[in-house]
Amino acid sequence: MTTDLNTLFAEAYEKASNTNKHLAPDVRLRLYAYYKQATLDYSHNFLHQDMDLIRGFKFNAWKQVAHLTQEDAKILYIELVNSLNL
Repeated sequence: MTTDLNTLFAEAYEKASNTNKHLAPDVRLRLYAYYKQATLDYSHNFLHQDMDLIRGFKFNAWKQVAHLTQEDAKILYIELVNSLNL
Protein backbone atom coordinates (compact mmCIF):
# COMPACT_ATOMS: atom_id res chain seq x y z
CA MET A 1 0.00 0.00 0.00
CA THR A 2 2.88 2.39 0.70
CA THR A 3 3.99 2.29 -2.94
CA ASP A 4 0.42 2.96 -4.08
CA LEU A 5 0.13 5.82 -1.59
CA ASN A 6 3.42 7.31 -2.78
CA THR A 7 2.28 7.07 -6.39
CA LEU A 8 -1.07 8.71 -5.60
CA PHE A 9 0.72 11.38 -3.60
CA ALA A 10 3.12 12.12 -6.46
CA GLU A 11 0.21 12.33 -8.90
CA ALA A 12 -1.70 14.68 -6.58
CA TYR A 13 1.40 16.84 -6.17
CA GLU A 14 1.76 17.11 -9.96
CA LYS A 15 -1.90 18.11 -10.30
CA ALA A 16 -1.60 20.75 -7.59
CA SER A 17 1.71 22.06 -8.91
CA ASN A 18 0.56 22.38 -12.50
CA THR A 19 -2.97 23.69 -12.07
CA ASN A 20 -4.04 26.98 -13.56
CA LYS A 21 -7.03 27.06 -11.22
CA HIS A 22 -6.96 29.86 -8.65
CA LEU A 23 -6.81 28.37 -5.17
CA ALA A 24 -7.81 30.34 -2.11
CA PRO A 25 -4.94 31.21 0.25
CA ASP A 26 -6.25 28.91 3.00
CA VAL A 27 -6.38 25.98 0.57
CA ARG A 28 -2.83 26.69 -0.63
CA LEU A 29 -1.67 26.78 2.99
CA ARG A 30 -3.33 23.44 3.75
CA LEU A 31 -1.70 21.89 0.69
CA TYR A 32 1.63 23.31 1.78
CA ALA A 33 1.24 22.04 5.34
CA TYR A 34 0.21 18.53 4.31
CA TYR A 35 3.06 18.39 1.79
CA LYS A 36 5.64 19.50 4.37
CA GLN A 37 4.40 16.96 6.90
CA ALA A 38 4.15 14.21 4.28
CA THR A 39 7.71 14.74 3.09
CA LEU A 40 9.20 16.03 6.35
CA ASP A 41 11.07 18.58 4.25
CA TYR A 42 12.97 20.76 6.70
CA SER A 43 14.88 22.66 4.03
CA HIS A 44 13.40 26.04 4.98
CA ASN A 45 14.92 27.93 7.88
CA PHE A 46 11.80 29.15 9.66
CA LEU A 47 13.73 30.64 12.55
CA HIS A 48 15.54 33.25 10.47
CA GLN A 49 15.30 36.69 12.11
CA ASP A 50 13.95 38.27 8.93
CA MET A 51 10.99 35.87 8.69
CA ASP A 52 8.35 37.51 6.52
CA LEU A 53 4.60 37.26 6.89
CA ILE A 54 4.13 34.59 4.23
CA ARG A 55 6.76 32.31 5.75
CA GLY A 56 5.12 32.87 9.12
CA PHE A 57 1.76 31.71 7.78
CA LYS A 58 3.40 28.71 6.13
CA PHE A 59 5.19 27.74 9.32
CA ASN A 60 1.99 28.09 11.34
CA ALA A 61 0.01 25.99 8.85
CA TRP A 62 2.63 23.27 8.96
CA LYS A 63 2.86 23.23 12.75
CA GLN A 64 -0.91 22.77 12.93
CA VAL A 65 -0.56 19.41 11.17
CA ALA A 66 2.73 18.33 12.76
CA HIS A 67 0.87 15.71 14.79
CA LEU A 68 0.01 13.78 11.61
CA THR A 69 2.07 10.85 10.45
CA GLN A 70 3.65 11.15 7.02
CA GLU A 71 1.15 8.63 5.70
CA ASP A 72 -1.83 10.52 7.13
CA ALA A 73 -0.53 13.79 5.67
CA LYS A 74 -0.18 12.16 2.25
CA ILE A 75 -3.74 10.84 2.44
CA LEU A 76 -5.12 14.25 3.44
CA TYR A 77 -3.11 15.94 0.68
CA ILE A 78 -4.48 13.51 -1.92
CA GLU A 79 -8.05 13.95 -0.63
CA LEU A 80 -7.74 17.74 -0.71
CA VAL A 81 -6.35 17.77 -4.26
CA ASN A 82 -9.08 15.40 -5.42
CA SER A 83 -11.78 17.54 -3.79
CA LEU A 84 -10.53 20.57 -5.78
CA ASN A 85 -11.16 18.83 -9.13
CA LEU A 86 -7.85 20.02 -10.57
